[in-house]
Amino acid sequence: MRKNKRNISTIWVVAVLLVIAFAMRSFSRQSGLPKGSEEGIVLQKQNEEGEASWTAMPDSVVQLCMAAPLKKTPEIVLQRTSYVASYNQQTRCPNWVAWQLTAGHTDGALKRMSNFHEEEDVPEPRATLQDYRGSGWSRGHMCPAGDNKWNRDAMFDSFSLVNVCPQNSKLNSGLWNSIETDCRKWARKYGAVYIVCGPVWMKGKHATIGENAVAVPEAFFKVVLCLQGSPKAFGFIVRNTEGNKKRDLYYNSVDQVERITGIDFFPALPDDIENKVEAEANINDW
Repeated sequence: MRKNKRNISTIWVVAVLLVIAFAMRSFSRQSGLPKGSEEGIVLQKQNEEGEASWTAMPDSVVQLCMAAPLKKTPEIVLQRTSYVASYNQQTRCPNWVAWQLTAGHTDGALKRMSNFHEEEDVPEPRATLQDYRGSGWSRGHMCPAGDNKWNRDAMFDSFSLVNVCPQNSKLNSGLWNSIETDCRKWARKYGAVYIVCGPVWMKGKHATIGENAVAVPEAFFKVVLCLQGSPKAFGFIVRNTEGNKKRDLYYNSVDQVERITGIDFFPALPDDIENKVEAEANINDW
């Protein structure tokens, strides 16, 4: 009898804990609170096979970072540990890569892995390491390795070729790197920023590299959003050349970058905030 009572008590305890957990989850959704903190707490999700996979961005942050679905442009949307990518099967490059960069993710103990790898979650033909060898173009990160020193999975994912475009090597190590450094500075200053970047395609035929015809972008864009205090945002357009700052870097409003790329950024923002921050571009505010 005592054993049965203990079993019943245990069942009741488990039931109560499950009810509390469900209630807390429901409250979090109803109150609009993200499932993780703004400091990018690592959350565990499950992939289609039921195995554990990791993401550092709560669902609310993913929704804020993501661009609107593209029209007349192929895309496969992939979520990785610290970024979301829209991959284009025709160019073998991302359409865009988006992520939240928090102050806590601007540094870390991990060293750069440099383990570029083919992305098996996109169909063939796709970009391979062989496509880049001897091409004269570097493998340019969109979400940089420097933003992912805080977690081994995040660092590994940053070297997936869905996060990479053919990029001028001097631009990669020079002007593009300095923009990435500025973004980390702003993340530390404001606690978090939201970044979307990717290739810019001009009209006409594009140069390609390798057997899989990976397209070479004519330029790159990056848009940065800050919601701390008075919301603000601005964008860059950078030519895919050696990266002479006076000639190759252009500050733009997000609206201007949208007109150039055809991509609608930050559609999850309330319309009044989106319209205001995307129309303005004042680098001195940062």
